[in-house]
Amino acid sequence: MADLIITETGAVHRPRNVDWRRAAALLYGDWGTSKAYVIGLAFLAAGFSSFPIILAVCALTGLVGINYVVICRHFPDGGGVYSAARSQGRLLAVVGALLLLADLTVTAALSGWSALTYITSGAEEVIWIKFLRDHIALTTIAVLLIMGLINYFGPKHSGSLAVALALPTVVVVIALIAISVPHLTTRFLEPRHESLGMLWVQFVGVILALSGVEAIANLTGVMKLDPDSSMDQPRVARTSLKAITPVAIEVVFGTALLGWAMLSLPAVLSKTLHLVGRAEIASVLEKRNEDMLRFIGEQFATATFSPGVGVVFGWIIGIVFFLLLLSAANTAIVAIIGLLYMMARDREMPRQFKRLNRHGVPMYPLLIGIGLPAIVLLFAANFTALAGLYAIGVVGAITVNVGSCSFNRAIDFTWYDRLLFGITFVVLFAVEFTLAHTKPDALFFVTCILIGGLGLRAYTLKRQGLTTVTVTRQVAEMVSPNLVATMQPRLEEGQKIMVAARGITPVLSFALDEAQLRKATLCVLYVKEVAVYYSGGPARLGRARWQDDPEANAIMSLMLKLGADRDVCVVPVYAVSQDASATIVDLSATMGIDFLVIGATQRTALANLLRGSVATNVAQQLPDSIQLLIFG
Repeated sequence: MADLIITETGAVHRPRNVDWRRAAALLYGDWGTSKAYVIGLAFLAAGFSSFPIILAVCALTGLVGINYVVICRHFPDGGGVYSAARSQGRLLAVVGALLLLADLTVTAALSGWSALTYITSGAEEVIWIKFLRDHIALTTIAVLLIMGLINYFGPKHSGSLAVALALPTVVVVIALIAISVPHLTTRFLEPRHESLGMLWVQFVGVILALSGVEAIANLTGVMKLDPDSSMDQPRVARTSLKAITPVAIEVVFGTALLGWAMLSLPAVLSKTLHLVGRAEIASVLEKRNEDMLRFIGEQFATATFSPGVGVVFGWIIGIVFFLLLLSAANTAIVAIIGLLYMMARDREMPRQFKRLNRHGVPMYPLLIGIGLPAIVLLFAANFTALAGLYAIGVVGAITVNVGSCSFNRAIDFTWYDRLLFGITFVVLFAVEFTLAHTKPDALFFVTCILIGGLGLRAYTLKRQGLTTVTVTRQVAEMVSPNLVATMQPRLEEGQKIMVAARGITPVLSFALDEAQLRKATLCVLYVKEVAVYYSGGPARLGRARWQDDPEANAIMSLMLKLGADRDVCVVPVYAVSQDASATIVDLSATMGIDFLVIGATQRTALANLLRGSVATNVAQQLPDSIQLLIFG
């Protein structure tokens, strides 16, 4: 999909090609993984009296989901914490982004750890599996390094794994619930043993089902529009609602039912493992808290069918959740890269964070995206300690988001929307305060992230010579960058030729000759491939300029000079995109091009096999009304 496209003839919007099904799958790939470890940690915290805690976590998850339905409705160009908080202040937006960075860091580490637990459980007698489990932190770091190596070449299709695994995971969860329903019982549920204050602390300690909800807000900028809206007045209320609702229902009710199933396990463990005593059963459940879903599936399948079916079903659950959790870890790494790159584009982080390798990947954000989770894993004593670092980041980011929306007077939220935001903000603020008070390790971790990030931002602003000036609204409107765009002259009607430039090559001379002969307007397109995902709103479109790109500047300046010498109207078009062929097709159709000229690919056969030929992809997608000329 194309992003951050600038033309000198007016605004060109990003293509909106993510329907509600794909958006729901991407959301589920992150949000849906929470049940893989939340119910086990709940049992670890409160034992057989943990069911009220699980239900409370599910209720809070549903409440946050409702909030993000409203946020997505009012932020059709991206409503993540960075975008939503930016309207209230740049510093607040950076703080929210750093809290999200802390969440993504722990998400990558926790998901990788949990993935290895799910795939290695049940085969401890194998020597190499036992070695992996005994050194699981180092093994997880090795897996993250492999992901970093893969992302070095660009994560163009990395999101596809989560989409492909969404349906199998739902099927596995439904099957797991189906075989456990006949065994559900309230016989083993216990009343709370602690005071209400201790119950609140236990509840706060297992809030892990909120991760991923920020993902759907970041997707609104590329979602398909509602039928009655346009690119100038976008609305994605229906699309986002249809994406969030099924995932939220599955996460809330699936987690509740599977938590109940976990607490009903004593009914079958006496048959499958010959366990009788409550303490003995609790000890086994605590031991398997890291891969509780696999353990539930093994025991209920054994009780329903046979031990062989239980083993097979356990491996199916282990493999599916292993892949899904690895995908969630990779998605978190890609999100870290995109978040840091986006802040660097907004001049909130050092400009070095914008430097790309030859595959279009920002190198410094990539190193940070791998390095931070690796550091966390080196200092994590166990899975429980790692999970303890988790909630403070995601809860803080969501708190900043809903709090910013609650106090945002520039958007026409209804009074009941603001009441919803206010209630959620108060609850999450209390959760965040409790986490800071009861989990000193989590507080220290997020404080280090904030101090390091804000210190780096202060250094960046000082190096850039930026300062804050207070002016009246009238003066601010006079120097608005959007004012210049409204004064740009319109091109005369006539034929338009677009040439896609990859460098100063003979194809440019050929296109200039054609434009001179046909007396046509020549649009010179330069697509900078950036293999990174990030959300963006209209406020940042003006930051991508060909004048700031040395290679694009050389091409555009030469073509403007040659066009002036030969009386040809040359229009520079610059785009930053994840998919060059899709961008070329989108711009050709949007700008009403008559002839599209592209050069033959210079990539090797292996590169064409892995990434696809631009000429081939353009030829397959280009509308019939546009003539394609491939210059060889």
